[in-house]
Formats: sequence, C-alpha cells, structure tokens
Amino acid sequence: MNSKVGIFLVITALCAVSCAHSPFNLHFAGQNRNFSPAWTIQQQQQLPERRNGSIPGGIGTNVFDVMFQWNIMDFEYPTPAARANAIAARQFIPQNVIPLGIAVNNDRIFVSTPRWNEGIPASLSTIELPAFTNSPALVPYPNWAAHTSTTNPDCNRLLSVYRMAIDECNRLWVIDSGIVNALTNLQQLCPPKIVAFDLATDQQVLTYPFPADQILQGSLHTNIVVDVRNGECNRAFVYVMDVWRNGILVFDMAQATSWRTTNYLYNPDPFASDYTYQGLNFQWTDGVFGAALSPLNKPAGDRVLFYHPMSSFNEFTVRTSILRNQTAWTTNSAPATAFSSIGSRGRRGQSSTADMTTSGILFAAQVQLEGVSCWDTRKPYNLNNIAMVQRDPTLLGFVNDLKLDADRENVWVVSNNLPTYLYSQLDYGQINFRLLRANVMGAIQGTICDPQVVANQELINVCPIN
Repeated sequence: MNSKVGIFLVITALCAVSCAHSPFNLHFAGQNRNFSPAWTIQQQQQLPERRNGSIPGGIGTNVFDVMFQWNIMDFEYPTPAARANAIAARQFIPQNVIPLGIAVNNDRIFVSTPRWNEGIPASLSTIELPAFTNSPALVPYPNWAAHTSTTNPDCNRLLSVYRMAIDECNRLWVIDSGIVNALTNLQQLCPPKIVAFDLATDQQVLTYPFPADQILQGSLHTNIVVDVRNGECNRAFVYVMDVWRNGILVFDMAQATSWRTTNYLYNPDPFASDYTYQGLNFQWTDGVFGAALSPLNKPAGDRVLFYHPMSSFNEFTVRTSILRNQTAWTTNSAPATAFSSIGSRGRRGQSSTADMTTSGILFAAQVQLEGVSCWDTRKPYNLNNIAMVQRDPTLLGFVNDLKLDADRENVWVVSNNLPTYLYSQLDYGQINFRLLRANVMGAIQGTICDPQVVANQELINVCPIN
C-alpha cells in the first residue's frame, strides 16, 4: 500500500447480497405525470442577489454557494417553434428531466440527464460560464446531432449518459449506459460505452463499446474515473462502476481493450440498504458506485482507488496496479485480499459519489446525512476524523454527484431530490434541482480535514448523524 497515503487499514468482513432489482421499480406507482408542459425558464424562482457570483449556501455557514437552481429543467432549442414541436410530439417532457452528473472545466459546466423515461431529448449538456440567468436552459453537447433518438437508436451517438470526468489532458470522458426507460420499461438499446471528447475542439476522439462478455444481465454502468499519469495522455486507464451487478470495468486506452473486475467488497451491505429521505422509506441494493483516485505515489508508480458501494457505510481501497493487471483478471488469479475496508462512516453513512484533491483530501456526498463530508487520507478513517463540511436538508437534500473542477480548487455538487422524483411527486412550483460550489481550502479550514490539524486516534463519534 502507498505509504504516503498514510491510511489506517482495518480489514473487515462485509455481508454481501446480489443486486437483484432496479431501485426505480416504484417510480410511477399511482402517479400521473402528464402535466401541462407550459413551464419555461422565465418561470423559475430567482436567486437572491449574488455575492461574488454566488449566494451563501447553508444554515449559518457560507461553505457551499448555490450557483444555479431550477424548478424544472429546460433545453435550449434552435427556435421556440422547435421547442414547441418537441413538446407536442412528446420528444421533450420537462417533468421527466432530472440532472444527475456534473463535470466542470474553466468556462463550462457539463450536466448529464439520463434517459430514465421518455421525453428527455439529450443526456449530456453544457452551461456556459458566466451564465446570465440563475436557471439556464441546457445546451446539448457537443450539439443536437450527437444525440440519438430512442425510437431508432444509432449506437455510435450518445444515448443515455450517466456521469462524466475531465482528465489532465483536457478531455471529457463519459459513460453512456445504453439504457433507456429505466423507470418504466427498461431497455438496453445499445452496449454501454465510453466516449471521450477533446475539449479544445469539442471533437469526439474515442468511442469504446464494452464487449458483451463483460456485461451481465441487469448491469447498470453509472460512474467513471480516469487515471492519467505524468502527462501520458495516450496511456490512460478508465474505471467504470457497474452499480447493479457489483463490478468495475477497466479500460486500457493504449491497448484498446478492457476487462471486468469483481470482489466481494464491491457488494452492497444489507444493513445499509434501507433509506429514509424526507419521510420516504425505500430500499436500494446498490453495489460499487462512488470512487476517487489518490495522488500518484511516484516512487511506487501506483495510486490507490478509494471506493464504496452506494448501500454501505464503509470505505474500501485497492491499489490500481491490481485493477490494471489484465492477466490476473482474465486468468482468475487476482488476489481477493488486495481489497480492504479502511473504516466506517457510521450509521446512516451511505455515500453516493466522491472525489479527491491533489493533496489527498477526500470529499464525499452523504445522502442520508443530507450533506458533504471530508477526510484527510493521512489520518485514520474513523468518525472522529471525518468532518461534515455542511449539512442542509434543503440545499444538500440529496447530493447525487460530486466533482472537483479541472483546477482541483472547488468542489461542485448536484442536489436533485432523486427519491422524491422516484417515489413521490416533485413540486414544480418550488426549487427542485441545484448546482452548488465550495472552495476546497475554505471547506476544510479549521476542520479535522485540514492537514494542519492533528489526527484523532480514538473512535469517538463527533459527527452529528441524527
């Protein structure tokens, strides 16, 4: 294990269950989603006067700032008539669109809107910075033509993007699940694929569909992490999480090949599969999902992948040299003991996504605690060394994605009220979706995540979890 990471490893046993069903099954039970499509971006609630381009976020804190917010999502069509025609043809149903993933690079924010239901015209879009409205319409990326229809799909184009990552070579990588209508009549229309764009030219530079023998029945590929070292842009590795079938797919760019990795520590914990969000109770058996890479240990030439299943309270690690060893995985000789649990976030500590700074600070979205936490990887992973950067049931009610921007100076999150969207009914007269930002140094200053603060060794829970 990378000694510079300085983590305290505690190997624990994890009860494993198989992900047997979609958590979306109940979404439309007893609901009528045929609302009037009369919403426009002019009807969105406006933010208060901004402070340095944002508004203070949180209760009694200014850690996270709300950058954008929406009652309902909209797309920027070439003309008002084109938008009206799309609504009339049910190609655009505003109430079905929900933002999921985020990536930020200089003057652009990339947002994903997976095609979980009909009427979602594009699954990858941009917001130009600076924006001149608090609730901007999404602009399909790289253009409208890059997005295929769901009725006659062209699998060479984008179908249903879940999440994205921007690497140090100024490339945007996306994982396209190939799945549509996951909420009503799930269909795998195209193979899941990795797509990469050169952000200097907005040209698509790579498409890699995963081979059929690496995809299991019921797989859902929802997260992506890109590993580039020492500026070797053509030697990237990409790690893709299969949340429903508990696997990580590894793509070797130089060899244009991939393989599937498995381990029992990818599985969900049955004791962490029960959720309560704003009065809604539901069960998700989601496996490996959130993941972040440590800084490169140059003497060892290795990095550590920190990861966790969505339905788990624990954090796990594996050296990327283990994941990148294709021979070990294709010959079933990968050592199971190379995967370790490093500790627990405690009761109700389920986390969606995470990201890590160049100095080794891990930020994680904690969905049941309605906030974002941080941890300094030089300290033991325990509740006494995990700080809640901010908790807010309104602003950070359900953080579904978390990313550092390309400069690694700010942490961005998407708060989207996903359980309400799935199991109840969003109120489109209120704010439902937010993009928020916090400065990394400001977020950790004075907390146990600050490298200047001495680690606490005792397993004392100082984080509020009730």
